[in-house]
Amino acid sequence: MSEPAVHLLGIRHHGPGSARAVARALEQVRPDIVLIEGPPEADPLVAWALDDGLRPPVALLAYPSSGDAAAKASFWPFGEFSPEWQAIRWAVTHEVPVRFIDLPAAIRFAAGSDPADESTVDSVRQDPIGELASAAGYDDPERWWEDVVEHQTSTVDGDALAPFEAIAAAMGAVRQGTSGDDERREAYMRQQIRAARKAFATVVVVCGAWHVPALTDPLPPAAHDTRTLKGLARTKVNLTWVPWTHGRLASWRGYGAGVTSPGWYHHLFTAPDRVIERWLVAVAAVLRAEGLPVSSAHVIEAVRLAQALATLRGRPLAGLAEVTDATRAVLCDGDELRVELVNRRLVIGERLGEIPADTPGVPLARDLAATQKRLRFPPSAGTEEKRLDLRREIDADRSRLLHRLRLLDVPWGKPVEDRGGRGTFWEAWRLEWQPEFAVDVIAASAYGATVPAAATTRAVELAGAANTLGEVSRLVQRCLLADLPGAFGRVLRALSDRMALDTDVAHLMDALPELARTLRYGDVRGTDVASLRVVTATMLTRIRVGFAAAVTGLDEDAARAMKERVDAVHSAVPLLSEEALGEWLDAVAKVADRADLPGLLGGRFARLLHDAGRLDRDTVGRRLGAVLTVGVPPAHGAAWIEGFVAGGGLVLLHDEPLLRLVDSWLQGIPAGNFDEVLPLLRRTFGAFPAPHRRAIGERVRRWDSADAAPAEPAGPHERGDLVLPTVELLLGVGRG
Repeated sequence: MSEPAVHLLGIRHHGPGSARAVARALEQVRPDIVLIEGPPEADPLVAWALDDGLRPPVALLAYPSSGDAAAKASFWPFGEFSPEWQAIRWAVTHEVPVRFIDLPAAIRFAAGSDPADESTVDSVRQDPIGELASAAGYDDPERWWEDVVEHQTSTVDGDALAPFEAIAAAMGAVRQGTSGDDERREAYMRQQIRAARKAFATVVVVCGAWHVPALTDPLPPAAHDTRTLKGLARTKVNLTWVPWTHGRLASWRGYGAGVTSPGWYHHLFTAPDRVIERWLVAVAAVLRAEGLPVSSAHVIEAVRLAQALATLRGRPLAGLAEVTDATRAVLCDGDELRVELVNRRLVIGERLGEIPADTPGVPLARDLAATQKRLRFPPSAGTEEKRLDLRREIDADRSRLLHRLRLLDVPWGKPVEDRGGRGTFWEAWRLEWQPEFAVDVIAASAYGATVPAAATTRAVELAGAANTLGEVSRLVQRCLLADLPGAFGRVLRALSDRMALDTDVAHLMDALPELARTLRYGDVRGTDVASLRVVTATMLTRIRVGFAAAVTGLDEDAARAMKERVDAVHSAVPLLSEEALGEWLDAVAKVADRADLPGLLGGRFARLLHDAGRLDRDTVGRRLGAVLTVGVPPAHGAAWIEGFVAGGGLVLLHDEPLLRLVDSWLQGIPAGNFDEVLPLLRRTFGAFPAPHRRAIGERVRRWDSADAAPAEPAGPHERGDLVLPTVELLLGVGRG
């Protein structure tokens, strides 16, 4: 009986040249089994490669069955152009068994290492073919593969194994004199090869080129590998398929490392012919979509330039470097911003993979996928701006989903300021799905099997762990936005309990604005917030009772912090009711003229009362005059003015007596105190918008001009007497 044939196909992870070569080799050899470098626990998932719903880029995700899934999770990503993916597809299509033969993830997790992480290895092991290309003077390993491997090593009869024989010889030379920490991995691979030999006549092994010399006959004794693997601990792991992105593949540092141009590699692998022409047509389409003028003539000239550059550089075909240079010169007119746009959209690409809805996984992930499908709200690879009209049921449900995911630490969407919609019925989001969110969903599955249930449990947990009243008040709003009635009441009770124990008025003032906004959102969304309204009214009452003690006797820093709190509360109270606003202004009026009030707060309170119609101009003028008298320290007066005019100088422009009072006070500041007051005044008036500063300056300048202008003389003789002394001085003569 002849010895079973074993064919080692050393590949470059995520290399389209390697992928084409693997496909050709499999068609030629027609093996009885295919062994692939990867986690053996993924063997049951191979059959999903036949499902049309599994579309690369995708990744195998491994995570522990118990413990923190987010802290210990590993990915094995594959693109359409990955050799391993092509080997899997060929095998399942031809009903040939497929097995992964790398060291099990269960062992590597138990050892505390990342099963897919190769970031700690040197660059040669991470991308040996890339290193060979670099040594030969190539900036792109795919160019080297095309020029040196495929064009030079293919025989006349088209032997598909010839490129891999050349790679094996090169790797044997590269590995001489090197040492690595792959001993256990390669020992396990050899064990799996020996087992396959016993059961199958023809075996194909697809693995990283670095490992080929260690797997080539003659193999070490089986006992040697058994001793190497003896006693290794294991832990239980789960695996599933998850979507991946080209952008994430470009930045990946784990299994097989990343590639800098996945979009280009995808094009190289999938384009049926005229690779350069098709690519530059796609570039033109991207530029035209941005409103840039690109014609067919531009594309033709860019193709000619790329081919000419390849000839000048001694290359049989143009590569990415030549195509990019042609794009820059012809299609982008040398504009690097346009080149960067092409790089982002095409060279890297914005492709997001897909997986079938019934792919094995945690129930929470399946519920999320079903919800996204029901709401016609699929994730996308790139960044997307989305405006939601909460009056539409589908948009309201989308908003709830995004808010619930944020509670679960899955920030698929981030709220942004909505500049297009008016009113509280609009929400604006910036959406960007990251493949790692799959791990976050798995970690969140400990809270529940559905998104609403998990978010409810998580909100209650956060309420119990909150350290401040402000944290609980923000959580109340998050529960309302996420529409979690099961958590809302419990979080509200936690807020009430903490409010009863917290005697610091500053903490109450920090919490009130969030609750006022929550009431507004409750009105918009039709949520019953009666119990929240009671809690908020109680909080405002406690603020009013302790307000006087909270705002007096403060140093400068504490006064500034209190001013911000006062402004926030003053903006929020009108959202409650007219009665609440009146009660708040009553509390402010009671302390506004106290002698022990910091100047900054005294000025701010006067401004709030003035704008509300509680203080007329004459009263404000008297209070301002009182703090700008000679006996009051200039710094106190400057702080009072800062508090009064904070937010803009329109009040001074519209009230000339107040402006004259401030101007007179400035002119009367003693020289010894001016240096102390100047920084305060600069901070105050420097914050005004430029038009306000300019208008105030023009008004004061007109006053000075009017005050300095001499009285008009009664007649021509008097006017002549005014200039006569100057004339006499010029002529050197004098009267008498």
